[in-house]
Amino acid sequence: MAQEKNDKKTEQNPDDMSIITEDELDSQFKYEILKEPGGENFLRCMQCGTCTASCPVKAIDPDYNCRRIIRRALIGDKEHVLNSKFIWMCSTCYSCYERCPQDVKITELMFALKNIAVKHGFIHPSIKAQVTLLEKFGALSEISEFENRMREKYGLPKIKQSPDRVKKVLEKENIKEIIEGDS
Repeated sequence: MAQEKNDKKTEQNPDDMSIITEDELDSQFKYEILKEPGGENFLRCMQCGTCTASCPVKAIDPDYNCRRIIRRALIGDKEHVLNSKFIWMCSTCYSCYERCPQDVKITELMFALKNIAVKHGFIHPSIKAQVTLLEKFGALSEISEFENRMREKYGLPKIKQSPDRVKKVLEKENIKEIIEGDS
């Protein structure tokens, strides 16, 4: 069900600022966020915009606006927030976290929103790609002989990739099932 919603929503721009109707809102969403580690200070947000003003992602993508994400979450626009590409774009630089006058701990809030999104089957394609790389290489990239020769040149040990060990962890935690929506 969540995957169908996810596929349907991605056909349109999930980050648009269209009019929101009352039947699209989930009045319990804010309580779900408050229960998630990292979301405890969420209701402190007074929409001052300090987070967005200090965000390096905003400098690169003018559409990125953490204040807008928080506002949507506050009003209960659950599907929009969880399906938004923006919750996955946070660079975890902690600039907003350090500057927030209300101690909302926005970086931690973004982690909480990502966790809730995954629980509801909204998983960004980049996460799926990372799991594929972990299965294949045991890391997010393949270490070639060139890299190992360079490491050796500088007195560093060779890196031996062990995808089997990582695959066992992924299997034990049912990661593949989770990202495919089978959990």
